[in-house]
Amino acid sequence: MTFGKKLLFVFFIMPMLVLAQVHDKSWKSIVESKDEKWFASDEAAAIAENVLLYQRYIGGWPKNIQMQDKLTEADKKKLKDLKSSPKDCTTDNGATTQEMLFLSKVYKQRPEEKYKEAFLKGLDYLMEAQYKNGGWPQYYPLKKGYYTHITYNDDSMVRIMWVLKEVKDKSGFYSITPCDKTIKKAAEAFDKGVDCILKTQYRQNGVLTAWCAQHDEFTLLPAKARAYELPSLSGKESSKIALLLMSIENPSAEVKAAVEAAVTWFEKTKITGIKIESVPSKEGSKPDKVVVQDANAEPLWARFMELDDNTPFFCDRDGVKKPTMAEIGYERRSGYGWYSNEPKEVLKKYPKWKNSLK
Repeated sequence: MTFGKKLLFVFFIMPMLVLAQVHDKSWKSIVESKDEKWFASDEAAAIAENVLLYQRYIGGWPKNIQMQDKLTEADKKKLKDLKSSPKDCTTDNGATTQEMLFLSKVYKQRPEEKYKEAFLKGLDYLMEAQYKNGGWPQYYPLKKGYYTHITYNDDSMVRIMWVLKEVKDKSGFYSITPCDKTIKKAAEAFDKGVDCILKTQYRQNGVLTAWCAQHDEFTLLPAKARAYELPSLSGKESSKIALLLMSIENPSAEVKAAVEAAVTWFEKTKITGIKIESVPSKEGSKPDKVVVQDANAEPLWARFMELDDNTPFFCDRDGVKKPTMAEIGYERRSGYGWYSNEPKEVLKKYPKWKNSLK
């Protein structure tokens, strides 16, 4: 390679390769990157401009957007026109909390006021969206349907509460520090959220257990979401709720009891001797999923369990319960997480948490 070609590679080709590497990643992986130097780059600043454009005046963001994707002038105009519409603002699938984290990381490297303002507007949005009972809906403003339920599904409410906790604790996790009034408000919202968690923990025959993926916003009872997401106890969502409760310093007797009950329930409902494998499918492009016997497999928990006796169940889009994953159709079997290993983190951290209370 001649010197001239080397220069061309360094000054033209190399930046393109770096750009491709970032744009090949998912938005989630970009947000969670620990490369602080990259957040100081012009590329990060360009993506931050997209994030600012997608934010609505109410403070929230829509979901499932690859914020790093290049926008045309027509795209930018459309987003500017949508600014005043609060429709589609949500915390589902990491929306809003992810964008706030990204802006915080960019602000740390480039302390520009526009990033701070957008972050604080997002924080105000999260607190405004909270129900008086302490829970959060999936969408705010409210969207008709199951979206109005208190939403633990996919850790939506837990993610919000982690934002509030970092803010109220002045942990420094976010590079943007709100005013004292906002910090106090965040602390109050967090405490209300904890109260909601305690009140929604399900009593099975009088005994505290775990949580459903969503709870009715009025009765606080387990509620249905999509056709295959029936009222149940959740092996997945309950784990993140328990971990959040375990993070509380000087926990109340009620919080301690909630954690103890959840740990007991996780121990009771763990499934041993099986693992989930992906196998070639005869029905579609996605790999199929099968349950395989394996005496050495780590414990698993069913995503959905019966409210009265913890029996796992599985559903197609017709909402008919089936006792095994093999009995539902390929589309739902391959396209949904019916088992989870997340509670193992609760059981792993429990001894240390227990000892910290002494």
